[in-house]
Amino acid sequence: MAKKYYVVWKGRQHGIYTTWEQCKQQVDGFTGAKFKSYPSLAEAEAAFGAQPAPVRRTAATTKPPTKAKSAALTQAQIEAMPFDIKIFSDGGCEPNPGKAGTGLAVYEHNQLSELWFGLFQTYGTNNTAELHGLHHALLMAQDKLSLGQSVAIFCDSKYSIDCITQWAPGWEKKGWKKSGGEIKNLEIIQPAYRLYQALASRITIHHVNGHVDIEGNELADRMSIVAIDTQETDLIRYRQPYNIPEIMALRTG
Repeated sequence: MAKKYYVVWKGRQHGIYTTWEQCKQQVDGFTGAKFKSYPSLAEAEAAFGAQPAPVRRTAATTKPPTKAKSAALTQAQIEAMPFDIKIFSDGGCEPNPGKAGTGLAVYEHNQLSELWFGLFQTYGTNNTAELHGLHHALLMAQDKLSLGQSVAIFCDSKYSIDCITQWAPGWEKKGWKKSGGEIKNLEIIQPAYRLYQALASRITIHHVNGHVDIEGNELADRMSIVAIDTQETDLIRYRQPYNIPEIMALRTG
């Protein structure tokens, strides 16, 4: 029997479940329960953040129905995702362009396990810092996957995600060229894209909004500031034990 994934929007606890029994526990006897099965994890995750909305049209309109936009992920939705490892990446730049740094926060079973900072650039941009973050998140994901763990990556840079997952295949087919000018940051995009190609079937990359109280994103952001302040060019582990309120009190990127 083909494996299915179950999205629960309304139930005892919303989230994505990998067995019918898990799903049934959330919806059985729950008034107004809303759930649906999907044949792949990617489809389930895409549906998880957005409720289907009715299309309202008058007889006079000829416009085609518009696709509902996925709602921004929340902390609760991220925690409900069934991944062993969740990696948050971020980059900061002061000013832009200017001094740039990268930060990462790693969670294992929704518990903070690692904080990383570094990759300082004396003259970088928000985009280069974010791309470095996504690239190193992929490198970390590769290590975690080799241990048999499931992995998801969360990044607040739509530009970085699109470079690696959407635009790079077309650029590659055209000899890494595009109409209208050069492709910036290829020295980061190309190795990140090659790694993503190798891992794409085993990981998911999610866009999150920045500074909306998603803890992992906020901590990765503060790590990018630590990178700028320390001017650390390597990616190194932040000291433990982690004092989350103290880290959160640092300025934002």
